[in-house]
Amino acid sequence: MSNSSTINEVVLRPRFKFEKDQNNEKLLGLFDQAKQEQKNFIVSRIDDHVFIKFPKHQQHFWSPQLHLEIEEINENSSTIRGLFGPNPTVWTMFMFFHFIVASFFIGFGAWAYTNWTLKTTYGIQISVMLLMIICWIVLYFVGRLGKQAGMEQMHLLHGFMRDTLRSQ
Repeated sequence: MSNSSTINEVVLRPRFKFEKDQNNEKLLGLFDQAKQEQKNFIVSRIDDHVFIKFPKHQQHFWSPQLHLEIEEINENSSTIRGLFGPNPTVWTMFMFFHFIVASFFIGFGAWAYTNWTLKTTYGIQISVMLLMIICWIVLYFVGRLGKQAGMEQMHLLHGFMRDTLRSQ
């Protein structure tokens, strides 16, 4: 896998997967060692999972984190699956906003249908539904802007992972 294709994968798709010709315990040990030897990243390990994020003083609202799962294929090779994601608090907040918008949309849709069936006015309900569609569009673009804001840090996390795996 060439360096430029890896970076393009990260930019286009925040998930990646590749194989490494080493035992998973040795690879996990490289991250344990990197945790002790550097202070630029916070490295946490739980079983076959490694979480890499930035220290608090370097984090901003859109800072990503990298979750790696290192699975053993056989005693001489492993599969590494990576997932870039936002801070779990930010992710939960966005899911909450989407849930609220969807709930209002469905609720006002049912109310509008009821009023239409009863042959009463339903303009306010349709207006709120249109407002919810606008809110969905705004949430989408805010998420895209957040992804762009965290892109540089995403590349730094990926570089750290790549360098750690090369340090065998």
